[in-house]
Amino acid sequence: MKALRALRAAARHRPGLGPPGLRALWGGRRKEERAVEAAGAVPEQEGRSEPSLIQPPPRRQSYVPPEDLQSCLESHVREVFGPSVPQDWQQAPLQEKRLKHRLLARLAAELGHAVPNSQLHRMRRAGDVLGFYRSPVSGGSKMDELAAAELPPNLKIVWQQ
Repeated sequence: MKALRALRAAARHRPGLGPPGLRALWGGRRKEERAVEAAGAVPEQEGRSEPSLIQPPPRRQSYVPPEDLQSCLESHVREVFGPSVPQDWQQAPLQEKRLKHRLLARLAAELGHAVPNSQLHRMRRAGDVLGFYRSPVSGGSKMDELAAAELPPNLKIVWQQ
C-alpha cells in the first residue's frame, strides 16, 4: 500500500506518471496483448476426445556385442596408438583427446554403437572402452518393458496405432 501511495504522490508532482502511466506500469497493456494473441491464435478443436497414448519411437537402438569384440578392439587400439601401445593393451591410457576421439569414432562406425557424451569421462583406458562395448543394450523403452511385463489385473497399457 505504501508503494502505491508513493506512486500516486509522485504522479501528482510529475505529469508523466498520471493514471495512464500507472496503468502501463501495473499491466494495463496486458489486455491489448491478449487481444492480439487471441486474434492470431488457431482455434482449438471443439470435440476433444480423451487423451490417448501414442507409442513413441524407440529412444535408442539395441546393441549386442560381437563375438570377436576383444580382438577387434585390440586391433583398433594398436592401429590408433601405433608402437606406443603397452604390452597389456587394455592399460593403454586415453589421455590424449585426439587419440581418444579417433579410437572411439572408429569403434562407433564399425560397431554401430557410440559412447554417449555422459560417459566419455569414464573412458580413461582401453579397458574401460572394452567394458562399455561388452554390455548389451536393449532397444525398447521403459514403457515397452512395462507393457511386456506381467501387470496387475487393474493396470493395462494399450498403444494406439
